[in-house]
Amino acid sequence: MQDHDTVLGKALAILRAFGPADSVLPLAELVRRTDLTKGSVHRVAGDLVHYRLLDKTDRGYRLSGGLFELGLRAAVERTLLETAMPFLQDLYERTHETVHLGVREGHEVVYLAKIGGHRQAKAPSRTGGRMPMHCTAIGKVLLSHAGEKEQVAVLSGPLERRTPHTIVAPGILRAQLSKAVETGVAYEWEESALGLVCVAAPVLRPDESRVVAAISLAGPTTRFRPESHANAVRAAAAALGSTLARRGG
Repeated sequence: MQDHDTVLGKALAILRAFGPADSVLPLAELVRRTDLTKGSVHRVAGDLVHYRLLDKTDRGYRLSGGLFELGLRAAVERTLLETAMPFLQDLYERTHETVHLGVREGHEVVYLAKIGGHRQAKAPSRTGGRMPMHCTAIGKVLLSHAGEKEQVAVLSGPLERRTPHTIVAPGILRAQLSKAVETGVAYEWEESALGLVCVAAPVLRPDESRVVAAISLAGPTTRFRPESHANAVRAAAAALGSTLARRGG
């Protein structure tokens, strides 16, 4: 639970009030979302503007480029992304479908990269965004290589039904996780968004046999057959894992 008694806690509450779809939030909306007083929000937001973490506009506040710069300095994610990008680009060039790179954080997938082009599928994912693990191929494959404690925590928790096809039965999900370990890939069949199917493979460090990320390929149900791309996604993930091991990343 966010600590609002400190200046840092208030600043984090304001920054985290912005959702993936928010561009500008007025002062009143920040007050509503943070449960802070109007005076506190105005004062702390002013400090955040001064340090280039927020921008002030005629309509309110928006996240600033200073946050983007700080994000790019996150060492682990930056090294992973820089190493992965050639493999993601190669996969995109071979398929011209939407390519994702994601990592597990808690019970969610965090997307570090998304390459789509003009034909990209209408997917709810976005770079820097999050999605529940249980309804995405990339989340399932990451969860399949998590520990038993992590799996139980997700499977026993509330499983949001995003579409009529979202699997919310723990037993069926557990069977899919076992299958993902066995085959090296996991699938999504219109579970996060209607009209979207996906295949994902884990990025494993061969020297440690641990998952560090996952790569997925997504496309529309009208033309994309994820099973036919399973080998290509597995190969890209395996090549990235080997490269990370060689570089000590």
